[in-house]
Amino acid sequence: MIAHVSGLVAEKFANSVIVDVAGIGYEIQVPLLDYEAALLNDKVKFYTYHHIREQSQDLFGFSTLAAKKLFELLITVQGIGPKAALAILSLGDSETVRNAIANSDSAFISQASGVGKKSADRVAVDLSDKVGLALRQDNDLAGNSRIITGSDEALEALMALGYSLADAAKALEGVSSELSTAQRVTEALKS
Repeated sequence: MIAHVSGLVAEKFANSVIVDVAGIGYEIQVPLLDYEAALLNDKVKFYTYHHIREQSQDLFGFSTLAAKKLFELLITVQGIGPKAALAILSLGDSETVRNAIANSDSAFISQASGVGKKSADRVAVDLSDKVGLALRQDNDLAGNSRIITGSDEALEALMALGYSLADAAKALEGVSSELSTAQRVTEALKS
């Protein structure tokens, strides 16, 4: 299994990026935001999912571990293959997609290329309880309304420690976003 690929962007075409790693080019299919962010001759790191079929092998890559874990959850849904999961993740950043699934927003999910209403409904039903809590609004000390989100770095740190995406999001639910990443992780581990 290829867990990640680090190297220089050699070529880009049709939502695929070829990453040169010590003279070997790996073609990696990536979500739209990762495709746009990858610039030729820039050093990149993609967390990869190696999809093996009888007649082909494909690498799907993601700039964050959270996006890869969400991809792995999406392909567990009946009728959602790797290409459809990639299309869903191309709708926005992984936190936006995760929040849409948590809110059972099948209309948002069905905007993905190749994903119909029934498949979007199935994703919303099957995964809404597996992706963690939806974003919520909270009031800060001054009474201003703000949206609480899980820090990507804190979320990824917890996932690197073995937490699932849902458990990491839930652990960060009650932790102040004003703290540093290290403090947020420490507080999440205490709860």
